[in-house]
Amino acid sequence: MIISAKSVTISVAIVVVSWWIWRILKWVWFKPKMLESYLRGQGLPGTSYTLLVGDVKRNSNMLLEARSKPIKLTDDIASRVVPYPLQMAKTHGRNFFTWLGPIPSITLMDPELIKEVFNKIYNFQKPNVFPLGRLVATGLFSYDDDKWAKHRRIINPAFHIEKIKSMVPAFHQSCSEVVGKWDKLASDKGLSCEVDVWPWLGSLTGDVISRTAFGSSYKEGHRIFELQSELTELLIQAVQRFFIPGYRYLPTKDNRRMKVAAREVQDILRGIINKRLAAREAGEAPSNDLLGTLLESNLGEGKGNGMSIEDVMEECKLFYFAGQETTSVLLVWTMILLSQHQDWQARAREEVKQAFGDKEPDTEGLNHLKVMTMIFNEVLRLYPPVIQLTRAIHKETKLGDMTLPSGVHITLPILLVQHDTELWGNDAAEFKPERFKDGISKATKSQVSFFPFGWGPRICIGQNLAMLEAKMAMALILQRFSFELSPSYVHAPLPVFTVHPQFGAPLILHKL
Repeated sequence: MIISAKSVTISVAIVVVSWWIWRILKWVWFKPKMLESYLRGQGLPGTSYTLLVGDVKRNSNMLLEARSKPIKLTDDIASRVVPYPLQMAKTHGRNFFTWLGPIPSITLMDPELIKEVFNKIYNFQKPNVFPLGRLVATGLFSYDDDKWAKHRRIINPAFHIEKIKSMVPAFHQSCSEVVGKWDKLASDKGLSCEVDVWPWLGSLTGDVISRTAFGSSYKEGHRIFELQSELTELLIQAVQRFFIPGYRYLPTKDNRRMKVAAREVQDILRGIINKRLAAREAGEAPSNDLLGTLLESNLGEGKGNGMSIEDVMEECKLFYFAGQETTSVLLVWTMILLSQHQDWQARAREEVKQAFGDKEPDTEGLNHLKVMTMIFNEVLRLYPPVIQLTRAIHKETKLGDMTLPSGVHITLPILLVQHDTELWGNDAAEFKPERFKDGISKATKSQVSFFPFGWGPRICIGQNLAMLEAKMAMALILQRFSFELSPSYVHAPLPVFTVHPQFGAPLILHKL
């Protein structure tokens, strides 16, 4: 009997379609249900799996409800910033699982388990949750294994403490320009004026990164900052729709604009880097900025062992995104909390006056500002720029008394842990910088309960830069102004990529 080509084609098509249907069913139903059963068998409580969307809709609905109304200055921000995880913790205890679509995510609030996750960097790796985020930046933050180790080694010289000290004049220049403009605004209004400091602080920290990363290429660097800011805004909107399968491939107006902006960033960076490499070939001395140091370190690895030009560009994009966001949110919440707590504002100002008088702050003096350090640590505890970290498990892994399967994510809820009354006492939601008077180790009782910059081998490489920049900005502000909350201020912390003030930060500045 002769089998026709048409019959063969139909048979093959049926097999292929059946195979795809099976894969889809396995992805959206069979595997999640199997993982759910496994996790419950390990003694973990959690929600029941809902086809495809998991807990995304519940989480989104609670966030929308929380965002619809502000809170009091004395309220714990967790109820507005992480309402769903907070409810889960109250219902299920300190360790539980929820669903990011068909992926189960185990939330851990036990400091010993958190410490174990941070230390076992090869077992608990970075997940690839949202590919559109790559348009903004990848870099060191998102790499694992040998690639992470190589990039960390090459980048380390750019963040050496001596290198950061050399950036202090750039910090001072950018901060002085903003403070000078505030000074003029106050003078024009009779020594006091209302200013929404939030956009000013974002501009200040973007300016600092532009100067410290690109030095002589400052103008091109500032254009990158503008494009990165636009990309971030577009990405925030896209995140709300990320559970729609294939959304990132749709030719929507926002998706097209993201790709155009990302290409422009790439083109500017490639131009800057090629100019630097050409100058080096011509015998010019390397620039002393972040990019110059990074290129020298990379070239020192030898041909074929360093990073590609594309890798260098990704690290530059990450300088912007991480550096600008982290420092601007630290500064804005510091100013808001010091407006609310005038006694601590007075203590910080007195310390700055004792250290510098009316002179320009220097590196050594900034590093010895104990009260300022206590205040910053307490702000980072209450308002961590990043509210949680996520890790992925790619093979069966032991964690504490549990054995966890491949395909599971781990969530480390920074904000919830740092607001936990079991770890910090009944006053955990209150602003009390004196907690840190004897340092972080004493405040945490040597537990991993304070990790705004991460912890362990992968702790944020830019932590020292961010803190020194923030100290310079606050020292200059305290030298020139006292400040208080404007009557128009509305307290509404908003989780974006970092925790923003939803309606800005209008303060009354009084020129001293």
